[in-house]
Amino acid sequence: MHHTLAAAQTDPNLELTLKVLPAVIVILIVSAVCGRLATRLWQPRVLGEMIAGVLLGPTLFGWLFPDVQAKIFPSEVTPILYVLSTLGLTLYMFLVGAGMEHGGSGPRQPAHQPAIVAIAGILPAMILGMGAGLLLWSTLSDPGIGRWFFAAFIGGALSITAFPMLARILYERGLENSPLGKLSLMAGGVDDAVAWCTLAVLTAIHVDSGPGGAARTIGLAALFAVLMLTVVSRLLRALGRHVLRSGQISNGAMYLVVLVPLISGWFTDWIGIYSVFGGFIAGLAMPRDAAFRRMLHGRMMDVVSTLLLPIFFAFSGLNTRLDGLGGATMLLAFLTILLAGFTGKYLGCSLAMRSLGFGWRESNAVGALMNARGLMILIFINIGLAQGMIGQQVFSMLVLVAVLTTAAALPLYKAALPDRLERAQRNEPSGEKELAAAA
Repeated sequence: MHHTLAAAQTDPNLELTLKVLPAVIVILIVSAVCGRLATRLWQPRVLGEMIAGVLLGPTLFGWLFPDVQAKIFPSEVTPILYVLSTLGLTLYMFLVGAGMEHGGSGPRQPAHQPAIVAIAGILPAMILGMGAGLLLWSTLSDPGIGRWFFAAFIGGALSITAFPMLARILYERGLENSPLGKLSLMAGGVDDAVAWCTLAVLTAIHVDSGPGGAARTIGLAALFAVLMLTVVSRLLRALGRHVLRSGQISNGAMYLVVLVPLISGWFTDWIGIYSVFGGFIAGLAMPRDAAFRRMLHGRMMDVVSTLLLPIFFAFSGLNTRLDGLGGATMLLAFLTILLAGFTGKYLGCSLAMRSLGFGWRESNAVGALMNARGLMILIFINIGLAQGMIGQQVFSMLVLVAVLTTAAALPLYKAALPDRLERAQRNEPSGEKELAAAA
């Protein structure tokens, strides 16, 4: 032991390792405990992990035990956590993109229905969010950020739906092939895609001083996406056929699979768009066969979600200061943003579903699910904070919005669609009368 400590004093790499490992261990333990508590309270595990990140930050841990927190999370460790969280996000968004197609048996949805729900999930929340941003710009925005730019960021953040969480809830409840489930999945995927496009444009405009630079970045991003979804996607089909023939993703194939999102992330970082975009587009370019996607998720998702994502939540928590939201002005500003996001998404999706002929219970259930923002909004606002598009107070407010809307999603869904009616959804068409009566 003495030998190790002595070596650490002379070897800076070993010294840094001895600082990083305790931080990671604490993050994983607290995330596991909070995730377990969340599932005991009938909430998604990811909500507990989000809360764990906030608890490890200055709001609680740093307030109760400032010296201990400073020792576990010293300033030298923060850049390491940032790199690990960026790597985790890039790979996670790669897996989200790779799993974007959700097929199934049953009748195909009319094309206009998902489009209507998607638009209703985006526009009201974005318009109300922009209104809140315009109203609060002078109070919350950092110097140098324009009023309309700030408003567009708030609107874009509030228009997000946690597509992976939405998919997970529907699959766990066996509703992925129901009319309600298919419609929600397609609309949620469109919502997230639009939100990432919005953030890509905002990032390009922000990092370049003039419109010419922004146009270059946006043009390169569009060219990259087209090449990935056409040329690279076709080249990767051979990988899909090889995997399906062998029945597994071999170690050699796994190298290629991991290199694709990492190279894509590096390229999008280089052109001025955050690496998660590269990971997401790389996922969309992967072979679309359902068996391939299942094998890919089986090999990668456990490591990414268990090791790397909790580090991202902790990194977000270290940047979250809820003590800065005290006072009537800040509390009113937060409630304005929360109300704009919740009302826009919930009412927009519920009314759109109702206009398509669904009952009020089904409509409200979809409104509740689409209102969950989960991990997706945290990625969005972390990019905004890292790029200087928003400041610490706005970031902390939006973290709290993410936690509250995510926590409300499942209880509101269950209140709208209790077990009896949910079983009717899974047993179409015999349950239609029951649903109609409940509506």
